[in-house]
Amino acid sequence: MDLVVKLSTLITPVLDGLGYELVRVQVQGDRRRVVQIMADRADGKGMTVEDCARISRQVSAVMDVDDPISDPYTLEVSSPGIDRPLTRRKDFITWAGHEIKLEAREIIANRKRFTGLLLGLDETETAVLLKVEGETVEIPWGLIAKAKLVLTDALIKAVTVVQDNDTEIIEETTLSEEQD
Repeated sequence: MDLVVKLSTLITPVLDGLGYELVRVQVQGDRRRVVQIMADRADGKGMTVEDCARISRQVSAVMDVDDPISDPYTLEVSSPGIDRPLTRRKDFITWAGHEIKLEAREIIANRKRFTGLLLGLDETETAVLLKVEGETVEIPWGLIAKAKLVLTDALIKAVTVVQDNDTEIIEETTLSEEQD
């Protein structure tokens, strides 16, 4: 089993139990690996440093018991940030109407890289619909290598939270912890 899949399978129930959703797991490095966990709050509120610390403590405990990585590694927990990666079908629905960058695994409409307006998913939720240079492009779900929101004024406005006449922008939050 691929390490990212194994970690995702191990981490998802922990996050679910804490009220968070897994956005992405990445493993980087050869000598000293870095395990990056990106999570969202299930209630839709913005992530805080305390949320990242809580996730880090619980995931560290589970990983210490299961020991999916025998060598030393660093665990990093973060929020997706404003220009977040789009990894789940619900992300492509939630962020419809915003500009995204998408890379396909294969050539589609004479290209692999697209920047355009996210229209959402098709009726069967098996393809992402993008408006690129005035044309609608359909990208099958299984051919998406990676996708992320593009930082625009409209996106910043969409994720800005107004509380008591003060404006607070939800920023990316990261917490790192060394594991031996």
